[in-house]
Amino acid sequence: MAQLFFRYGAMNSGKTIEILKVAHNYEEQEKPVIIMTSSVDTRHGVGMVSSRIGLEREAVAIYDETNLYDLVNKLNPNAACILIDEAQFLKKHHILEASQIVDTLKIPVMAFGLKNDFKNDLFEGSKYLLLYADKIEEMKTICWFCKKKAIMNLRVHNGQPVYEGEQVEIGGNESYYPVCRRHYFHPILPRRNATNE
Repeated sequence: MAQLFFRYGAMNSGKTIEILKVAHNYEEQEKPVIIMTSSVDTRHGVGMVSSRIGLEREAVAIYDETNLYDLVNKLNPNAACILIDEAQFLKKHHILEASQIVDTLKIPVMAFGLKNDFKNDLFEGSKYLLLYADKIEEMKTICWFCKKKAIMNLRVHNGQPVYEGEQVEIGGNESYYPVCRRHYFHPILPRRNATNE
C-alpha cells in the first residue's frame, strides 16, 4: 500500500545519501523512480541532489508554483516511488499534492528534510508533512560538540552563533552545525579576538 513518508533529521544526518540509496535499490530492480528537490537549494545547481560525501544526481526541481500531482502524471504516472529532497522548503499545496499522488496514483512518496530551522521554528513543508504523512521517521546524527543526539541546527556566521534573521539561508558545514539542545544555547565556538572586532 502506497504511503506518504517523512524522514527528517538535523543537518548531516544522511538524508540525501538515503535518497540516493533508495533510488539505487529501486532502479537495480528496474523499477523507475522520480527524484525531486526544492529549487531553493542552489548550492550545487538547481535540480541537483548532492550529498556531503560527494555523490550527486540530477533531480526535477520543485518551484513554488509547481503542481506535484500534475508533474508526476506528466513524467511517469507508473513510477515505483517518488523521492523528494529538501522537503522543508515545500509549500502546503505541495504536501497536499504529494498526498494526492499517494492516494490517487498509489505511488509511495518519500520526503526528506529538516524539521526545524535555526530558530527552532517549523518550516512550512515540514509542518504539513508532520500533519499529513502516514509514517514519520527521525534520521539521527550526533551533536557537533559532544556525543549526544543532534536535534537542532545552529547557524553560525564569522564563528559566532546566529539566532535571528531570515529563515532560509542556504549553506553547509560553513554555516550550520547539527547540535543537541545544550550546545544550541551554549555552543563551543572560538572566542572572537578583540583585535578582529
